[in-house]
Amino acid sequence: MKKIVLMVFALFAFGLVSAQSSNEVLTKYNEGVAALQAKDWAKAVQLLEAVVADGIDSEDSTVLNCVQTAKKYIPTCYQGIGLADASSGNYTAAIENLSKAAEKAELYGNSQAKAKANMILAKVYQAQGGEAFNNKDYKTAAEVFAKGYEANPRNTDMALNLAMSYCELGEYQKGMEIYVNICGMPADKYADAIAKAQEMMALYTNNEIAKLQSENNNDGIIALAEQILALNPASALAEKVRLQAYNNKKDYDKVIELGETAALAQTDEEDRSDVYLLIGSAYNAKEMREQAIENLRKVTAGQGVEAAKQAIADLTK
Repeated sequence: MKKIVLMVFALFAFGLVSAQSSNEVLTKYNEGVAALQAKDWAKAVQLLEAVVADGIDSEDSTVLNCVQTAKKYIPTCYQGIGLADASSGNYTAAIENLSKAAEKAELYGNSQAKAKANMILAKVYQAQGGEAFNNKDYKTAAEVFAKGYEANPRNTDMALNLAMSYCELGEYQKGMEIYVNICGMPADKYADAIAKAQEMMALYTNNEIAKLQSENNNDGIIALAEQILALNPASALAEKVRLQAYNNKKDYDKVIELGETAALAQTDEEDRSDVYLLIGSAYNAKEMREQAIENLRKVTAGQGVEAAKQAIADLTK
């Protein structure tokens, strides 16, 4: 009989402890909510973290509801702390707290809060790297912007600066990958960024090609063109310069093999005519008269028109 009494007493004592523990969690929760409403983010997160830690194993439904609500607002607290740090120019602390906001949001399955924290985090990295970028310290800028790009690749202003930093450092491939990613974004929402990316892709690609051409490095041009086509299979410029490089190497079989695809890729009539001039000349070099004339007749615009007419005249004598 004594054993039963002791057990009942023990259960009664456990009930008192559980009730006391629940009350402590609820008190911390209420204080945390009050701090949250007052935007005292540091106090709020400390209390709400304690609510989660102390209440996570509770069997009290009220406590468990408080735990779930605390989980919802903990990322908001870290975000608030991070924003305050960023406003004061303390980017290191801002990045730490915003990263924590994203981590907590992911831990608690709050995808919306994670996306928001990462969006703000990217802006902080953008601001942090901006000074280096403006001073043309592209190495430092790229290191910082890359972290921001990882957090939010849809921050196109920063993405454009990251791509430019890579290109200025001579890391052409990395820069092109970023530009291509920008060009793949929805055109209705990112039209300006896409147009800028296309402009810069053309600029840096032309620079690379000009450098290789000055070195008579046709193999280098071909390799570069194939790199571009791996990233962007619809690149008209890459198709054209690759064909020119094969023509310079007098690899007429390759010009003929790749020619029609290169011609169809062109959106400008002069560029298309230049390609057909190369194809016609390749067939001529291979003494394939009919095919040469057929392609030369497709040269209808640009400086190659007269050369095509003369070649046709010579072939039809």
